[in-house]
Amino acid sequence: MSMLTEAEAKAILDKVIKLSTADECTATLDGSINGNIRFALNNVSTSGVITNTQLGVQVAFGKRVGIATINEFDDAALERVVRRAEDLAKLAPENPEFMPAVAKQTYTPTKTFSETTAAITPEMRAKVAAASITPCKQAKLIAAGFLSDGQSFAAFANSNGNFGYQKSTGMDYTCTVRTEDGRGSGWVARNLQDVSAFKPDSEIQIAMKKAAESAEAKALEPGKYTVVMEPAASAGLISFMMGYFDARQADEGRSFLSKKGGGNKLGEQVYDPRVTLYADPNHPEASVLPWDGEGLPRKRLPIIDKGKVVNLQYSRFWAQKQGKTADASPGNLIMEGGTKSTMDLVKSTQKGILVTRTWYIRMVDPQTVLLTGLTRDGTFYIENGVIKHPVKNFRFNESPVIMLNNIEELGKPVRVGDDESPFVMMIPAMKLRDFTFTSLSDAV
Repeated sequence: MSMLTEAEAKAILDKVIKLSTADECTATLDGSINGNIRFALNNVSTSGVITNTQLGVQVAFGKRVGIATINEFDDAALERVVRRAEDLAKLAPENPEFMPAVAKQTYTPTKTFSETTAAITPEMRAKVAAASITPCKQAKLIAAGFLSDGQSFAAFANSNGNFGYQKSTGMDYTCTVRTEDGRGSGWVARNLQDVSAFKPDSEIQIAMKKAAESAEAKALEPGKYTVVMEPAASAGLISFMMGYFDARQADEGRSFLSKKGGGNKLGEQVYDPRVTLYADPNHPEASVLPWDGEGLPRKRLPIIDKGKVVNLQYSRFWAQKQGKTADASPGNLIMEGGTKSTMDLVKSTQKGILVTRTWYIRMVDPQTVLLTGLTRDGTFYIENGVIKHPVKNFRFNESPVIMLNNIEELGKPVRVGDDESPFVMMIPAMKLRDFTFTSLSDAV
């Protein structure tokens, strides 16, 4: 029952809406089939398939809201979940920021579904694991990785006559390769909607090369350096920053986009003029559902245009309070760049550091988006356009706002997946000046 057709999903949702006696009712129905395979120490450790379908019901009596969920779908179960939501709503205090369910909307379907990805079998997952493990064994390296893939559907309806249904697919692959003595480490990742573009045989070579070449790491004094950041290295920092593009936080003085004396920096030049970032649900390499969590239709939405902040995220409540229009929250983030690869940026670097990946990123100061974290899985010293030798990993203290004002050059954007990010992202490789490393890390 995990994957329902549009007609099957609508039949359940229509029943739920009719059962409710509340002032309004919104029902959401989601289902998925997710497969995975995990390997470590050059051996497969686990594999499996997880299926799930869940119905959520939200009702409101005035400004009192109740929510209940269930994973049974017979008539008695549907009646039970609706009454439970209504009972909770009657007990709940009034929500002073309550917003009614959206009116009937029109959605333009996006290309989020791939038949090839939906057809992935356990045999194919095993082949990906073998393509990762076999060359590592031959080179006396040790591989550990995870492949997950899935297909899903999302459907919803409300008592105002609004309805939406769409299917999606996706796959995510990560692999860390270590030398046998544990002194060298390399990493590679691929996040795709269509598995047809995934070539594990060539992807594993990237991690293997970095692992083998990072074993004799030399200590370099912490300080400010020119860095070449691979897309995965800067994606986590940018994702953190985008969480502060909320208009209410800015208006209330709780964001780096707050203006002294009140208001926000909408329309102001905050970044280097080469920074342009937008959301587009129908981007060919990063398509997402054509609606957000409240049912607002997504459209192409400029966020930063040539360094100027041109859009902040207004919740429907805050938009109404401030006399603004609430746009749908983005499902993806697309940052424009150039045409060069990461290695092209390395070739144009006189002295600097190549950063494969950042991790364990944590907030230090929300007012400046100052973040701290660590490099890992391949950090190298660049001299005269050539990678000279590996260096020990660093802890960094850096703000992505400052980082995006210190751009020397941008490379070609690529799709990046990040478990901690709510967005699908297209991020370019970046060459940045004066990136702040504060201390050394002995971890590889």
